[in-house]
Amino acid sequence: MRYIDKIKTIPVYEADNPLILGLALHRGIENGLEAGIKLYYENHPIITNEHVNEAIKLEYWIPKVQKLLPVGAHEICVCNSDYIGYIDYISPNNDGTYDLWDFKYSNNINNYLESKQLHLYKYHYEKQHPSIKINSLKYIFIPKINIEQKRDEELMIFRRRLKDELESSEIQIISVEYDPNKIIDFYRTIKTILETKEYPKEPSYLCRWCEYEKYCYEGVDYMLLPENKRREKIIDVSPDMWVYGDSYVGKSTFVDQFDDLLFINTDGNTDNTTSPVIRIADQVTIDGRMTKRKMAWDVFLDVVTELEKKQNDFKRIAIDLVEDLYEHCRLYIYNKLGIEHEQDAGYGKGWDMVRTEFLTTIKRLKNIGYQIIYISKEITQEITLKSGSKITTFRPNINEKVANVLAGTVDLTIRAYMDGEQRFLQSEKKETVFGGGRFSFKVDKIPLNKEAFLEALKDAQEGAKVKFEAPKQKVKFETSTNETPVNEASTNEADSFAQKVQETEQQVEDAEKSEEATEEPAEEKPVRRTRKKRGE
Repeated sequence: MRYIDKIKTIPVYEADNPLILGLALHRGIENGLEAGIKLYYENHPIITNEHVNEAIKLEYWIPKVQKLLPVGAHEICVCNSDYIGYIDYISPNNDGTYDLWDFKYSNNINNYLESKQLHLYKYHYEKQHPSIKINSLKYIFIPKINIEQKRDEELMIFRRRLKDELESSEIQIISVEYDPNKIIDFYRTIKTILETKEYPKEPSYLCRWCEYEKYCYEGVDYMLLPENKRREKIIDVSPDMWVYGDSYVGKSTFVDQFDDLLFINTDGNTDNTTSPVIRIADQVTIDGRMTKRKMAWDVFLDVVTELEKKQNDFKRIAIDLVEDLYEHCRLYIYNKLGIEHEQDAGYGKGWDMVRTEFLTTIKRLKNIGYQIIYISKEITQEITLKSGSKITTFRPNINEKVANVLAGTVDLTIRAYMDGEQRFLQSEKKETVFGGGRFSFKVDKIPLNKEAFLEALKDAQEGAKVKFEAPKQKVKFETSTNETPVNEASTNEADSFAQKVQETEQQVEDAEKSEEATEEPAEEKPVRRTRKKRGE
């Protein structure tokens, strides 16, 4: 997408963008602290407290690294017909040899120790300068401090804690032994790349960190206006929904049948479900004579924050019960304002603050990308008509105005009920039953089980293209390939690299027989030269 199709994306300006941080760190080590911080700030259109926090880390580490380095030279270019690279630092030794250094702002030490990077630098630099001998390959690992500011923690206190974490961490210098087999592996990999003509999608958790994620998953190309083309209608088998009904109908048991589900539970009734669960309740801790209480809504806010990181493999989130969660929100606002009821905050203000806090957080949860399922109990109301006849209405056990907004955040609101000993979902639309959605079910009721529900859901969307069942967080792709033409020279380049692999293998064998072997590979026709930008 980047190098062949030349697709551009919107730059990412998060404070912890590793590319920008890496560039700033290298610039600071080479040209001084001020230059590094200047580059970091200049790469962000808006500076927040999070950006200042990252700058504090750079201000701490850059002078530390500078003091560790011996006399040497920065940014040494390795340029020949086969390879272009940039060595972070080279320093001379008393015996006439040199040490090669590379800076890594990362905690993934083991991954880098297996990398081919420094081995390639040594091989190509010595090939370019036959009179120079690289004695040692060294990494400087600068640890990343990833602590977060607590919700009730003042910024000044957090930065003191950040400084303590920095002072308790240490830079590591690790040497790696040169392995010529990694050069052979490199040429083999390049040969495979040059021979490749098809590029099938390979979705994995790594896609979360890819700049092309939205484009690859959803076709989002960041144009102001979409293409004037009708979208293909696709069957949705993972709709956001709201299931409500009387006690003991089996709402939670029904939802529990779906895979990769996380229950956010408020009432403690989890004996009949097997999915992982997080209990939302006040947390009380006792420290000596001090009793500390963490309110249930604070617990829920922490859960949402953790889910936003997407460092999990859940596909669905069920809130059981949603009305209890709303009550926890009310108590949270009461405590925050020091009041006992919404009315105490002034006309309409208290109620509006509760509703705003609740709905804003629910929308935060929805925007993450999981399938969201609300579960509620129902309340019934008997209405007497002028004629004297009576009708019964059914709706979720939550404030009517809040219910109307919540219903608008899901694709389907449906009532669960019992008919004798049998349990159903009421798919028939009635004026007396709160519910509805964007599906036109062909049956009036659906047995309360996963298979029957999914079958009815598919029938209600007849004519649409079937879509793989997948979470909105981690979308799977339809089976397809994206064939990209390869330039005519690719075959010749692949053959050239095949020959170069054989020659390099022979070099390794010769080197093992004699440490002083200096024979160079025969010159080849220049092949594809790919130069990466620094930091990529």
